[in-house]
Amino acid sequence: MIVCRSLPAAAPQARTRPGPPRCPPGAPPPPSARAPAPAPYKAPPDPLFAGVASPYHLAIPGKFVVVGKQPDGDSVRFVAENAAQYRDLRNGHRARVSSDGSVQLRFEAIDAPEVHYGTAAQPLGPEARAAALQWLGFRNVRFADDGITVTSARPASVPGLIMSKAVEINGRPVSYVLRAEDAPVRGRGWKTVDRKVLAATLNQHLIQTGDVYPTFYTSTPRQHRQILRALAVEARIEGAGVWALDSTWQFVLEDQRSIGPEGALILPKLFRRATDYLKDRADGFAGTFPEWILDASTTPYRDENDGVVVDERLEVHLADLVQQRNRRIQFQADPLDIVFVEK
Repeated sequence: MIVCRSLPAAAPQARTRPGPPRCPPGAPPPPSARAPAPAPYKAPPDPLFAGVASPYHLAIPGKFVVVGKQPDGDSVRFVAENAAQYRDLRNGHRARVSSDGSVQLRFEAIDAPEVHYGTAAQPLGPEARAAALQWLGFRNVRFADDGITVTSARPASVPGLIMSKAVEINGRPVSYVLRAEDAPVRGRGWKTVDRKVLAATLNQHLIQTGDVYPTFYTSTPRQHRQILRALAVEARIEGAGVWALDSTWQFVLEDQRSIGPEGALILPKLFRRATDYLKDRADGFAGTFPEWILDASTTPYRDENDGVVVDERLEVHLADLVQQRNRRIQFQADPLDIVFVEK
């Protein structure tokens, strides 16, 4: 394309060297002389996500199933439309897909009071489970005599979507959970979990209502931890759900009843450690609970002494935060200020 130049007011009669042809009267000026086109509008970045890598998760569509299963407040079984997608996750080889195509999930960023840790359970475990199943859309859920296994539910399955980055050490995809009907994400593939997506998840809902404890890992995007922690603080101020009973900071550990359904409600991860300690104590272990945490971690393939980051600054171990005086256990950190190191 030939670009001409606009004629000057008084054009010279001679030129010493050739230049671009002159534009005839009425011709548009060359592109360089035109006003630049306005840039398309671009919304300002979310301050929380500005300057950081986007937290991408793999969107995996499928359905949630509960009949014949043992769901609780932070885990349910999920059948992916394409189970091969699990291989794209970090440590995807760990995924344990059963013969019916379902896999047990671990809900990202939350830990619900236990319904069935072996035969042990906690206060508010059934309430957390009921809240999760109702949000997913299951109604008329009936259980076997054990109170754990679902015998019937309407509907039998619920279409949904999980967003995951990795499969944890026990073979469960660590997932944000969304209903298909109102998920702000379509299709499959790697997507950004921004504020809008996070707000549509079961995970955020259960933290907001206080039905579960927020339990963060170093694999949980820091931006998500900030959002969810703020919601948990509000729930605790209101005394909602678990926060009305929480005794994590100090509780009596005498036997299983002291932390069972009629006992003290404590952080579920701490409850599981305490339950295992009580079993070993019945079998002859003579030390304290903190000593057991250290001792059990010397057993191959058993690491009870989790790494913990306190207040985003100090990395310690779980045993460092647990003190025991006679039967009384004190936890030396605010549960909302700790992040567990992902294994």
